[in-house]
Amino acid sequence: MPGYFQFKRHERLKSQNEIRKVFNCGKMVQCYGAKLLVIKNTVSYNRIAFTFSRKFGNAVERNRARRLAREAYRHIRPSLACGYDMVVLVFPGHDSLARRKEQLTFLCKEIGLC
Repeated sequence: MPGYFQFKRHERLKSQNEIRKVFNCGKMVQCYGAKLLVIKNTVSYNRIAFTFSRKFGNAVERNRARRLAREAYRHIRPSLACGYDMVVLVFPGHDSLARRKEQLTFLCKEIGLC
């Protein structure tokens, strides 16, 4: 089962137009520290992007938060429904893998992906 938990390149939502479409047309849920926007896509797997609020520290803090959020998503991905584009908007706070994992799990359950 090597490679099963990898976060592959085709699973990343990269196009500005696709991200804008999720922001404009997607369903949103939020909790303390994060928001999740979701829209159905046309492929058989999930694609995701991680963004940050404008006042989210410096580049080092943003990169660390992005790594933690990606790792948290990688851990919960097997339990999610497939075929969705997602954008996770992360807010500043005390970052830890456990907290990000808890936030993403809660948000996915609220929107009906788990």
